[in-house]
Amino acid sequence: MRELRLEPGLPYPLGATWTGDGVNFAVFSAHASRIELCLFDEAGRSEVGRVDLPELTDEVWHGFLPGAGPGLVYGYRAHGPYVPEHGHRFNPSKLLLDPYATELVGRLRWGPSLFGYDMRNRKQPGAGFDKRDSAPSMFKARVTAPGLAPVAPPRPAPRVPWERTVFYEAHVRGLTRLHPAVPADLRGTFAGLGTAAMIDHLKALGVSSVELLPIHAFVDDAYLTDKGLRNYWGYNSIGFFALEPRYLAGGGLQEFRDMVARLHDAGLEVILDVVYNHTAEGNELGPTLSFKGLDNASYYRLNPEDRRYYINDTGTGNTVNQSHPRVVQLILDSLRYWVQQMEVDGFRFDLATILGREDGGYDPGCGFLDACRQDPVLNRVKLIAEPWDCGPGGYQPGNFPPGWAEWNDGFRDTVRAFWRGDEAQSAGLATRLAGSADRFNHRGRRPWASVNFITAHDGFTLHDLVSYNDKHNEANGEDNRDGHSDNRSWNCGAEGPTDDPAIRDLRERQKRNLLATLLLAQGTPMMVAGDEFGRSQQGNNNAYCQDNEISWLDWAGIAAEGRALLAFARRLLAIRQALPVLRPARFATGGDPAQELRDVIWLDPLGNELQPEAWAEPHMRCFGMLADGRAHLGTGPEPCADAVVLLVFNAAHEGVEWTLPAAAGIERWTRLLDTGLAERERYPMFTIGDNYTAGGRSLLLFVAAPASDTAECLAELLARLGGEG
Repeated sequence: MRELRLEPGLPYPLGATWTGDGVNFAVFSAHASRIELCLFDEAGRSEVGRVDLPELTDEVWHGFLPGAGPGLVYGYRAHGPYVPEHGHRFNPSKLLLDPYATELVGRLRWGPSLFGYDMRNRKQPGAGFDKRDSAPSMFKARVTAPGLAPVAPPRPAPRVPWERTVFYEAHVRGLTRLHPAVPADLRGTFAGLGTAAMIDHLKALGVSSVELLPIHAFVDDAYLTDKGLRNYWGYNSIGFFALEPRYLAGGGLQEFRDMVARLHDAGLEVILDVVYNHTAEGNELGPTLSFKGLDNASYYRLNPEDRRYYINDTGTGNTVNQSHPRVVQLILDSLRYWVQQMEVDGFRFDLATILGREDGGYDPGCGFLDACRQDPVLNRVKLIAEPWDCGPGGYQPGNFPPGWAEWNDGFRDTVRAFWRGDEAQSAGLATRLAGSADRFNHRGRRPWASVNFITAHDGFTLHDLVSYNDKHNEANGEDNRDGHSDNRSWNCGAEGPTDDPAIRDLRERQKRNLLATLLLAQGTPMMVAGDEFGRSQQGNNNAYCQDNEISWLDWAGIAAEGRALLAFARRLLAIRQALPVLRPARFATGGDPAQELRDVIWLDPLGNELQPEAWAEPHMRCFGMLADGRAHLGTGPEPCADAVVLLVFNAAHEGVEWTLPAAAGIERWTRLLDTGLAERERYPMFTIGDNYTAGGRSLLLFVAAPASDTAECLAELLARLGGEG
């Protein structure tokens, strides 16, 4: 090994920072007695130098290596007490990844050397001290240059208003792995996502924001690799600043930036699904890869009665300690890095209740959430919470601070149950259609705070939701025990694929019903990639480990039914964007019955307002929602802002005859949608009092124009819709 001499350097910024004449190294550890910097050859295979970081300032170890620059490969070894019962797991035999690493070198190879304890001790699992060097099995960090050039002259980010936002949840690899129009060497990568073929599809569909499943560096769990599987979804982070190498075609950090730039040029936002609630190091029997070896007692929440054990509010073995100021700093620094350096537009936080946990439980006024609200970088991007975790009091929908949006599982469950035909669902559906005010209408929050979804990466796809009664996860190797059993799904008469035309027709109608409910409801809709053309995962509702055709989108195999569904989804999104009344800026109140204009009125099939006792009828499966744009304050001076819409929901098996209702200033209704019609629709007009049959299990949408300028706007919309498909 070559002799190294470090100058004192600076304790800030954390990480490895190239200054132009050398690299400054700074790493936090409150309990280490020494930290060694280890340098490796370019491939990360051989250690070529080792030296102690010479200075400790405010619990940050630091040193400066003159003459070093980008490309330098390094890791750390931390000395200190190995006393698990006190929370300390220092073991200098284990090479540790810098928590601030921005690029990884090599790959992780599972083996006993990665574990700080002696795995040979079968009588006391987790006991002992392992002295084997883990460096040959560990990935390393590479120093990167701070400045990156965009693919073209910089343009402003899209900054899509919340009211116009439609999320498209996608997996980088699965989205393009089988796309015939994406060059073979780019499929499954960031570069593949940035190709014209993908951008054209997204633009034609009409979504606004691509929400990517985790792209931070993550680890394939050993129990999966032993079975020949992989952690496909990526919810097993080990680096909060580094890209997952398997998604790179070879362009490094710049490849990701180029992808973002191309999506921005097309007016599309990029949202990252981030996992700050736990890490890949697992529980007391997990490996020592980074945080556990640097300062286990600071980075993780430990059982106060026996600190060798971890608090497991995440269900994954460990819980990141969001109460520690250096941990909060780490996460905020990571978020700012992705906004400022990589130019993303927002974040969806996995198991976000963890972010707000203090010693006494979840607190919406905790340090991390307060820091996000006042941060000048983060308070201007989209922040979306998955508002639950597995710990006590972990279910917190509606309880995140102003400025946050939240996944609304109540929308998912109610919509699924209603269209399945369950009893007593109509009242709940009405609440969800109107933005879930019961959860979000407080502290000045807006309807967009409810992120409405029917499917997500976790669970059935849209096609499988109407094709399977039960999960079919046998390919996961867990005897079908994994995944949720309560899916509120209905196979429409046959389990899985069928040639029965009646069942296939019913399934397509149910898909249209579910998509229409999602995209016409108030709130922020989230679609899942492939649902627009009915992709299937063969009944697997937990495909987290299926990096294969089960999860990848089959673009070449889209059948006629899928093409028809895609055309329908495009029409829905065009209608949503054209009619502000479907995406109001404020919650509906229902208004005073004596008023001529009311924002929302709930109707029975005779066109009369539903009375409170009607909602209590468990067998009611058909009702209407009349929303008047003229009464929706805050909608703004958009075209078609004064339009009036009538939505009819019929989950009954039989058809229901409707009397088209009167509304102030309305003479006729135009039918925009009838999900019971399998063929391409025209747009017929009806007068007040006309009868129209809502077919069994169908959704109807009518629109009316109370003013001449609104009529002109609707005429343009109809002309545009008439040319689609």
